[in-house]
Amino acid sequence: MEFIADFHIHSKYSRATSKDMDVKHVAEWAKLKGITLMGSGDFTHHLWLEELKANLEDLGNGLFKYNGVYFVLTVEISSIYSKNGRGYRIHNMIFAPSFKTADKINDALSRRGNLSSDGRPILGLDAEELAHIIFDIDENCMVVPGHIWTPWFSLFGSMSGFDKIEDCFEKETPKIFALETGLSSDPGMNWRLSALDKFALISNSDSHSPQKIGREANVFDCELDYKTIREVLKTKDKKRFLYTIEFFPEEGKYHFDGHRLCNTRLSPKETKQNKGKCPRCSKNVTVGVMNRVEQLADREEGFKPDNLIPFKNLIPLDEIIAEAKGVGKVTQAVEREYRSLISKFGTEFNILLKVPKEDLIKNAPERIAEGIIRMREGKVNIKAGYDGEYGIISLFGEDEKPKEPEQQMSLF
Repeated sequence: MEFIADFHIHSKYSRATSKDMDVKHVAEWAKLKGITLMGSGDFTHHLWLEELKANLEDLGNGLFKYNGVYFVLTVEISSIYSKNGRGYRIHNMIFAPSFKTADKINDALSRRGNLSSDGRPILGLDAEELAHIIFDIDENCMVVPGHIWTPWFSLFGSMSGFDKIEDCFEKETPKIFALETGLSSDPGMNWRLSALDKFALISNSDSHSPQKIGREANVFDCELDYKTIREVLKTKDKKRFLYTIEFFPEEGKYHFDGHRLCNTRLSPKETKQNKGKCPRCSKNVTVGVMNRVEQLADREEGFKPDNLIPFKNLIPLDEIIAEAKGVGKVTQAVEREYRSLISKFGTEFNILLKVPKEDLIKNAPERIAEGIIRMREGKVNIKAGYDGEYGIISLFGEDEKPKEPEQQMSLF
């Protein structure tokens, strides 16, 4: 069966996360989006684990169910440690096939740090050692390096990471078979590194609020059980791992280089010209994902390996509606229109990916239909994100914006 999965989210027990990130709201929004399988997030937090155990039906195959939505046990661990005289900050996702395994992981990790301080715990634990602990408990677990290009907290991060996976995980490297690309990169950027060809590249929302679930996701055509999904990722099975759903990577907060305090956005070429300094204040810029990819790449831009899993760049429906109406994303007008479109077409992903063009033109407001069609055709205007600032992806030019947004709202 074909289904969409978002493995990486956070619960209400993580920092800077909506109080609505509970099982009920996550399942509700997964249905609106058209997502069948959700990662639980944060299973190392005792209060969240209690909620998961109380609410989820154990299906006995490594997956769980709540109100028609499937769940898999996941958590993100932040490792901050020193190795060979240098400091590293690496985030890793862990997948567990049962509550029994999750309990054992929590018991082992609780001896290494405080698991109750945050849904995403910070441990002074070497990434290799973390992987060794996890696989020693249960070899069916998965360890997936998270958002691998983010500057401050990732495997390849320009500020805190390694140049090679083997340098990070050493003896445990053969057991790592999937990587998370993160919001600021897409698979096409990762294809430029031949060393990554053997890994399955997954994409997830890393959501801190229910509405942002599924902003990146994975599309499978296989049985809904843990063992099968693990096998599909391990073998990078193109017949069963169909494609990933991606942000336009330029929308990610760290796509380009820059210095937010000076409102300075720089391409890798411009950073090189300025010798890594902000042209306004002369301080070091935050080196973004694109630059870091350029540093490590051994292939030209546009290269496509033979065993690639394809991807599709999408813009979330609420962003399309907001731009079409000329109003803010978090407004009643956008929510009303969002709910109206869902009632007509089923789910957000059905609208963005599958509803025929003719049906959109016939049954959706004109500018929203036009926006969706432009997105599908890649006709977008881009201002890349940098130094913690999200990029801006727009579908309409300045001359196409509604002159009177409030009046425009009432027309829809």
